[in-house]
Amino acid sequence: MPQDHRPAKSVRVLLAEDPGMMRGALALLLGLEPDIEVVAQVARGDSIVDAALTSRPDVALLDIELPGRSGLDAAADLRDEVPDCRVLILTTFGRPGHLRRAMEAGAAGFLVKDGPVEELAGAIRKVLTGETVIDPALAAAALSAGPSPLTAREREVLNASVDGATVSDIAGTLHLSESTVRNDLSSAIGKTGTRNRMEAVRAARQQGWL
Repeated sequence: MPQDHRPAKSVRVLLAEDPGMMRGALALLLGLEPDIEVVAQVARGDSIVDAALTSRPDVALLDIELPGRSGLDAAADLRDEVPDCRVLILTTFGRPGHLRRAMEAGAAGFLVKDGPVEELAGAIRKVLTGETVIDPALAAAALSAGPSPLTAREREVLNASVDGATVSDIAGTLHLSESTVRNDLSSAIGKTGTRNRMEAVRAARQQGWL
């Protein structure tokens, strides 16, 4: 829509989405809304804060799975660095653990990507007014699932376990002793009810705990 058809104060939106085609399509659709302006687009999670500091969006629309840094971690960064920016998480996979982590990171909303753009535009307007917008089915699932049993360090150790990293590799990356890494891995395996750390990583990801 031409700029002169927009209201004097449009909602400024930052869009963080990895696939370029989806990011472009979503930006185009949101740009058709008369009161929404996409002022920044990024493909990496570690680019979000810098883009927000430059463009000063009212709302940041973040995917979870992003290169460099997850949208959930970036949401916490925005809370600290750009506190006036409201965060709305938009993801393909609605997992209860992700919702809990998003709320802990200060996100104002959490939606899955199967809804119409009009619903997303409405959610953007709502979070800007101070409301919290959460997919109802996901909210119910999160309540029944309960909180993650993993500690912050157990999550770090599991995240560092991908790609075949050894205990020594993980210890060096996280600046921990090898015995501490082994203990945390053993604890995480027990809490996820799995047989080894790769199964523990998969199980934790399925629950949204990582």
